[in-house]
Amino acid sequence: MLQILFWSVITAAFIGPGTVTTAASAGSNFGFSLLWTLLFSTFACLVLQEASARITIVSGRNLGQAIRKRFSRATVGILVLLLVLGAIILGNAAYEVGNILGSAAGASLGTGLSPKILTLAIGITSGLLLYFGSIKIIARFLGLIVALMGAAFLVTAFLLKPPIGALLKGSLLPTLPENSGLLVLGLIGTTVVPYNLFLGSGIAAGQKLPELRFGLSIAIVFGGLISMGILVVGTAITGTFSFQAISDALATQLGDWSGLFFSLGLFAAGFSSAVTAPLAASVTARSLFDSEGENRWHEKSWRYRGVWLGVLLSGVFFGLLNIRPIPAIILAQALNGILLPFVAVFLFLIVNDPVLMGQNRINHISSNIGMGLVVAVTIVLGVSNIARAIASALKLPLLDGNILLIISGFVTVILAIPIICSVLRSRRY
Repeated sequence: MLQILFWSVITAAFIGPGTVTTAASAGSNFGFSLLWTLLFSTFACLVLQEASARITIVSGRNLGQAIRKRFSRATVGILVLLLVLGAIILGNAAYEVGNILGSAAGASLGTGLSPKILTLAIGITSGLLLYFGSIKIIARFLGLIVALMGAAFLVTAFLLKPPIGALLKGSLLPTLPENSGLLVLGLIGTTVVPYNLFLGSGIAAGQKLPELRFGLSIAIVFGGLISMGILVVGTAITGTFSFQAISDALATQLGDWSGLFFSLGLFAAGFSSAVTAPLAASVTARSLFDSEGENRWHEKSWRYRGVWLGVLLSGVFFGLLNIRPIPAIILAQALNGILLPFVAVFLFLIVNDPVLMGQNRINHISSNIGMGLVVAVTIVLGVSNIARAIASALKLPLLDGNILLIISGFVTVILAIPIICSVLRSRRY
C-alpha cells in the first residue's frame, strides 16, 4: 500500500487541469470515441516511467546523470543539458500557471471565494509543503489527494450511467473522427509528461525493481482510469466548453452535489500538480548538475529550493494577473509536446546502452518494440506541435488535424532511421 501511495506522485503530476481540460473536451466534442487514446496513453506512460526508474536502479544513475554520461562529449553534452533543463524549467513554469489557475478555479466553483485569494492560499500551502516536507512525505500526501480526486471523478462518471457498449467500443476500437487529430495528440501529451520521467527516475533510488513495478503500475493504471472518468464526465457538456459549463451540466443532470464533486476533483487535480511541477523541476536540475558524491543539490540546499521556488512563484505571479486558465494550460501542453520526443529518444538510447545498463540489463527485443512504438508516437506529437507553433507565429492557417497527423507520421518514419541505427550500433558494442 505504501508503494502505491509513494508512486501516486506520478499520477498527481500528470493528472492536472490540463488533463481535465483535454479529456473533458474530448468527451464533449467526440463522446466516447477517443477513450482508446487514453488507454494507449496509460500504456505509454507506464512503459516510459518504468524505463526511467529502471535506469536508476540498474545503473545507479538517475535519468539526468545517465544523459550526461551518454552524451559526455563537451559540445554535444552542454547542448543536451541546456535543451533539457531549459525546456523542463520553462515547461514546468507554464504548467504551474495552469495548475494554480485550475486549482483556484475548482476551489472558486465550490466556495465562491475570490480566485486571487485562492491563488495566494494555494501558492503558500504548496510552498510550505515543499519547504518542510521530504520527497517521501510529499509523495504520500499527494497519494491521498489523488485518491480524493479519483473518487470525485469516478463516482461522478459512474452516476452518469454511460452505456457499457459505447465505453468498450471507444476503448478498444481506435477511430479518428473528423478534426480529432490534434485532440488525440493532446490526450497523449497530457498523460506522458517529460518532467515526470526525471521525477520518477530521481525518486527511484533505494527501490527494488519488483516493488517499483508493482507500485508504479497500480498508480499509473489508476491515473488512466481517472482520466477516462473525466472524459465520461465531459460527455455531459453541451455547448461551449468551460469549467463552469461542466459544473452546470452535472448539476442539471445529477443535482447540485455533482457540481461540487467536479469542483473538488478539479481543485485536487490542480493542487497536486501545483506541488509536483516545482518538485520535478528541482529533481531534474539536481540530476543534471549535481556531481556524484558531492551532494550540493540536496533537498535543503539553496540550489534545490531556489529552482522549485522560482517555478512556484511564476505560477502564482501569472495566476494573480487573471490569465484565463484554459489558454495557459494549452500553452503548457504545446511546450510538453515539443520536449517529450527529445527526452523519449534519450531514454530509448540509454536503456539500449550496455555501457550504462550492463549487457544483461539492456532492453529485450519485445521491450524495444513496445517502447519504440511509444517513442514514435511522441515524435509525431512533437512534430505536430512544432508545425502548429510555426503556423501560429507566421499567422498561417492551421492544417486539418488528421492531415497534420499523417504528415507528422511521415516525418517520424524518416527520423526513426538514424535512431534505430544508433541503437543497433550501441547494442553491438
